[in-house]
Amino acid sequence: MSSDADQAPETTASPTQGKESLSRAELEARIDELEDRLADVEAESDDSTPKMSIIATKGTLDMAYPPLILASTAAAFGWEVTVFHTFWGLDILHEKRSKNLKLSSVGNPNMPVPNAIGALPGMDRVTTKMMEKQIRDNDTATIEELLETSLDMGVEFQACQMTIDLMDYDEDGFYDGVTTDVGAATAIQDMADADIQLLI
Repeated sequence: MSSDADQAPETTASPTQGKESLSRAELEARIDELEDRLADVEAESDDSTPKMSIIATKGTLDMAYPPLILASTAAAFGWEVTVFHTFWGLDILHEKRSKNLKLSSVGNPNMPVPNAIGALPGMDRVTTKMMEKQIRDNDTATIEELLETSLDMGVEFQACQMTIDLMDYDEDGFYDGVTTDVGAATAIQDMADADIQLLI
């Protein structure tokens, strides 16, 4: 025969039993504290602004567009962008020379002019005029417009000081906002810190 003690229902201790219960205000304060700590963790783990570094070495009309288009597009997406111009790439940053960039009619397999004809005197001027007309007809931004837009969006255009000295550029002739007195060491460090590095 079973005793009353054997028939007594089993009781399970509550996890909070023996602990001091929190008031509603205290719970809200704890939630706020946890939310603040979570926000701090998310801020610390959040990736920094992506960075693109471009080296521009060519100063022909067709090769001036790629670095400017890529730089302005990346800046529009909130990227930090630096474009280091060296050798003929400096012509892109020079206010006067950038308005007179030429398109070579020789050595470009996509040009509708055979090399034998492209080598004739004056053909570079002809192909340049053809390209300029195509730019106007398609309402494509000019080099000057792309440069000014990129500068307004915070793109840093750097002019290689060694090239400035070597080719006797007038530093006052560069667009306002172009950074001069920049060397290869600075460009290399910038590339090392960048997420994307491009040589054009």
